[in-house]
Amino acid sequence: MLRRLLQPVWVLLAVIFLIEAWLWDHLEPIVAWFVAKIPLQAFKHWLAERVDTLSPAMTLIVFAVPVIPLFPLKLIGFWLLTHEYWLSAVTTIIFAKLLGVGVTAFVFDVTRPKLLEMGWFERLYEFILSVRAKAKALVDPIKRRILETLRGDRDRWTSRMLRLIQRFRKSVHEAR
Repeated sequence: MLRRLLQPVWVLLAVIFLIEAWLWDHLEPIVAWFVAKIPLQAFKHWLAERVDTLSPAMTLIVFAVPVIPLFPLKLIGFWLLTHEYWLSAVTTIIFAKLLGVGVTAFVFDVTRPKLLEMGWFERLYEFILSVRAKAKALVDPIKRRILETLRGDRDRWTSRMLRLIQRFRKSVHEAR
């Protein structure tokens, strides 16, 4: 019973995790494009040379530092939210999120080899990759079922949805 109730929570967490992973995968090439357009390629080369001279622990600081300047931007977004500037708040928060993921992906690309020299960081990295694979395995069947349902006949979709809703209501009523 508890497992059945917690499954939507696990699916939601898996979806959120996969959205983060998707953003990471898709923003890194965009940041790489910006690096190619503006003179950040020289900065990336300079940063890579500096990281090579650092210890793995100091490299961890280099990896963490870009997140710090984005924190005030998120605070501004939440301030706008509390003062009911909805569009500005959502735009600021989304911009801070996308910028944070993009910059973190850029810096991680430079610092990864040095960070993976630390045993605990390598285990954490492999754990995150395994969680990503499990999340994908959990969400893929649901995503496939949704896509099949949306591609199907509209009338059949509606009646099927009504049956699912009725079954859900009945199970909730019986659980009381």
